[in-house]
Amino acid sequence: MATIPVRISGKAANKNRAYERAQAAAQTAYENKGRDILLLDLREVTPEFDFFVLVTGGSVRQLHAISDEIDVTLEKNLHDKRQGMEGYQQGGWIVLDYGDVIVHLFDEQMRDYYRLDDLWAQAKRIPFTPQEPQR
Repeated sequence: MATIPVRISGKAANKNRAYERAQAAAQTAYENKGRDILLLDLREVTPEFDFFVLVTGGSVRQLHAISDEIDVTLEKNLHDKRQGMEGYQQGGWIVLDYGDVIVHLFDEQMRDYYRLDDLWAQAKRIPFTPQEPQR
């Protein structure tokens, strides 16, 4: 009996792709020593975004490195370009906009001050289990 390939298209494909990008951003942050990584599924909360990725870094330099590497990973591996960025020059909080996935990179003080995980408390938390890099 022949198998028929099933293709996901339309809205379902976009949702799966958004999840894949959120996971890739979280993994890249982890590989660059990001901490307290949290994915928020906003699909049932707002039509504006599908996922937030929240990451804490230890310094402005580290936040820059995480931001730069997420851009490289999403562009190289998933052929996705960032649509916007805020806070890179100011430090403390960098926002990377990939349309339906928004990545928030904070230093500890800014993450504690803005508490986005509390602000979006009604969003579903997605457990992030990092994959150890292949050697």
